[in-house]
Amino acid sequence: MAKRVRTTPGPRGERGELAARILACARESFAEHGWAGTTIRAVARAADVDPALVYHYYRSKEDLLEAATTPPPGFLESVVEAWHGPTAELGDRLVRNLLAAWANDEYRVVLRSILLTAAHDAATRERLAQSVTLSLMGPAMIDLNDAERQVRAGLVASQLLGFAMLRYVWTVEPIASMSDADAIDHLAPTIQRYVDGA
Repeated sequence: MAKRVRTTPGPRGERGELAARILACARESFAEHGWAGTTIRAVARAADVDPALVYHYYRSKEDLLEAATTPPPGFLESVVEAWHGPTAELGDRLVRNLLAAWANDEYRVVLRSILLTAAHDAATRERLAQSVTLSLMGPAMIDLNDAERQVRAGLVASQLLGFAMLRYVWTVEPIASMSDADAIDHLAPTIQRYVDGA
């Protein structure tokens, strides 16, 4: 049997590595098994640590879920930034930002976990909905009345999230292996039509 790591806090670098390992295992478990199928003991076993260490870092299963499904630092800010700029180029900017985010190893594992966990867990779905509202729809700079702006921004969000699910989570072909250039060529005009089309 593998030797368990000690449960007392170690040096700062070691603490960070252990916490990151626990969090990575928790993301995988929540994504695959949902809230009900994930236990602190199972996460600890996957991370090869004592369950007490999981509680030491994350206090509760609820806190562990929140940490596992919190968007990575900088991601939401990059989405908000993409919404700002010339409206005529918005479709292109949003698609490029999506592709760049999923190409980032740190971002991709968290985003994938969030999308998969949301399918199982109502609290995660609610948090994802808030993120979409605030970051994919809230900063919309479309020059229309509020109601139509929200409809158009919502359609933009649905296109981006749907593409992400097909390409990066379900890996449906030919979307999964499509080049970034082709993805931009195909997706950006559709999003631009939601932005300023009739």
